[in-house]
Amino acid sequence: MTAEPDALVELDDVRKEFGDVTAVDGINFTVRRGEFFTLVGPSGCGKTTTLRMISGFEQPTDGSVRIEGRPTEAVPPEARDTNLVFQHLSLFPHMTVGENVGYGLEKAGVDEATRRERVEEYLELVDLEGFADRDPTELSGGQQQRVALARALVNEPAVLLLDEPLSSLDRKLRKQMEVELRRIHDQTQGAFFYVTHDQEVAMSMSDRIAVMNDGRIEQVGPPEEIYREPATRFVAEFIGDTNLLDAEIVERDGRPVAEIGGPDGLAVPAAGRSGSVTVSIRPEDFRVVDAARTDGSGSSGETRTGTVGGEVVERYFQGDRTNYVVDSDADVGELQVTVQGREDAVDTGEPVTLRVTEDAPVVF
Repeated sequence: MTAEPDALVELDDVRKEFGDVTAVDGINFTVRRGEFFTLVGPSGCGKTTTLRMISGFEQPTDGSVRIEGRPTEAVPPEARDTNLVFQHLSLFPHMTVGENVGYGLEKAGVDEATRRERVEEYLELVDLEGFADRDPTELSGGQQQRVALARALVNEPAVLLLDEPLSSLDRKLRKQMEVELRRIHDQTQGAFFYVTHDQEVAMSMSDRIAVMNDGRIEQVGPPEEIYREPATRFVAEFIGDTNLLDAEIVERDGRPVAEIGGPDGLAVPAAGRSGSVTVSIRPEDFRVVDAARTDGSGSSGETRTGTVGGEVVERYFQGDRTNYVVDSDADVGELQVTVQGREDAVDTGEPVTLRVTEDAPVVF
């Protein structure tokens, strides 16, 4: 694996075994300097083991981990230019907020005056200016989270490692902390390496995402690319909601299409494909083009390619959007459909014709 420009953390063919169990199976990726990089995947896929190998609390069975170009095999955790923020914050209850934040500096032998100045600087960074003398137990969950961040950042590590630090917060507070965490990252010089199973968190905060499954990396890329151009069926299904539909490649009007549910079902463009395939269509990539159709072709005589008729069997209003379940014609099956705002409101039991945005489907 050739080093990328501005590579800060590099994993080359890293493998980790625990007895007969392979937790991490030959993964490769790079975290760039100044980047917010997120490793996302289901529970048990190897995310935390990967983080622990970067931090030094686990050693690879095979492969190498490099930080700033230097191999780390012989470097203990305390000597690596990294710091950790855990899901369980582990603030010291017998210390003040300021003492918690300055603990790493004290252990490093930083003098008291410099320590006090740095503590105030990083408390200000996390919007806790004036909290140095407070008892951590008096703080809210979000404030305690920010103390833990300040404590991890005050030593100015090259890489801040975050192991699902927001998972214990309620949804509203978690959304606030996502904004705070991104703001804090943008005001520091190091990289953030964030581990989570929460796809929404990964999508909203990251510069790039690595999707992990069963010890392997399925895809690495910016959030938009991961969502719109998933490399595998697993990525399409794990990141966001989608309709995964079995199809056969046939030719219509001189071009290949993926035919879902037979000749009377739904067909979408499928250049360069052949045989049996799977089609991924996001719920928001359907448009209601006719809410009173009498057949599957739509009221304006449009072609069957890219359209399908059906009946709304379930409707879920969610404020800024409405989610529908449409029992489609032929053998296409039930489709998940999302309509933004009040546009194209349809009631349960109404017939509809749906059109798929032409470039939206992904064919595997």
